[in-house]
Amino acid sequence: MALTDPISDFLTRIRNAAKAKHRRVDIPASNTKKAIAQILLDQKYIANFAVLEDGKQGLLRINLKYQNGRPVIKGSRRISRPGIRQYRSSDKLPRVLGGLGVAIVSTSKGVMTDAQARKEKVGGEVIAYVW
Repeated sequence: MALTDPISDFLTRIRNAAKAKHRRVDIPASNTKKAIAQILLDQKYIANFAVLEDGKQGLLRINLKYQNGRPVIKGSRRISRPGIRQYRSSDKLPRVLGGLGVAIVSTSKGVMTDAQARKEKVGGEVIAYVW
């Protein structure tokens, strides 16, 4: 089955696994997904992740993080989709829940958080919100 939006699938798998209280989730790997997983790790939304070789594109194994039995990732939302791309300049980047969440932005300097993009004064495509 052809997947039209792999980033949305990535976020949905993590959200579903967290709601089902799974310890980990395996997702087909890509460079963008690895960059997003690194941001989630840096922002302490996930415990860790590893790239497993399977002879094809590889698998991204994400170990989910829980606090008092509740998932740390409360929600996520895909913003820029294949049919409707959302681009913002550095001064117009959104703040998720007043700074409690994180917006993931794809810029010319790589995938980064909204705070990093504002600091480096670079805009780009707003990929997703995570809170």
